[in-house]
Amino acid sequence: MALGLQTETKSAGDILPIIKYSAQSGDFVRVDRFQTADGTWDKEEQELAFPMEFIMDLGNIEVGWISFEGGGPSFEMAKLGEPMPERPTPKHNQGFRVKIANKELGLREFSHQAKTVVRVMDALHTEFEGLQLKNKGKVPVVQITGTERVLSKSPKGDKVYKAPIWKITKWVDYEFDAKDEGGTPEAEPVQEEVGVDDPLFD
Repeated sequence: MALGLQTETKSAGDILPIIKYSAQSGDFVRVDRFQTADGTWDKEEQELAFPMEFIMDLGNIEVGWISFEGGGPSFEMAKLGEPMPERPTPKHNQGFRVKIANKELGLREFSHQAKTVVRVMDALHTEFEGLQLKNKGKVPVVQITGTERVLSKSPKGDKVYKAPIWKITKWVDYEFDAKDEGGTPEAEPVQEEVGVDDPLFD
């Protein structure tokens, strides 16, 4: 089974758009990259409001090592259950990467390395595993309603962070239209959903 590691360099136009989260402010932000007239790439950021809902591909979540040093993200990841990649540098910290989607934002990636966020993702994935057998062939809809204050004690003093408050609200069947000529296949819900209208998923 493949480890899910990237071995080829991609252009900015091939990179999946992201949602980022600040454990300091508690803000979720969509990041949209676009190509300027001179051919270079730029980005626009927009804060997202609570509550929000996404399909989350917890069955294919990746874990590994993440660094944001040096002006850009560096990932060494493997699908959960596969051998953990070696730590590339001391500046890489353990983290996760998962695909999320809804109709408004399309298909995106969400990743984090902060312990505050990793802990709540660990709990969410445990919930996912406990319900997975009863919802075989379906994907979970995760609702994010806000954040909670987390106090972190250290020798350098106390620090306050914010962790997402999220939960699985629904499991949904999807059928992809093989005749769709668009670039991203559109998933049609077999059952009625709450808050996620005809989302996209890969």
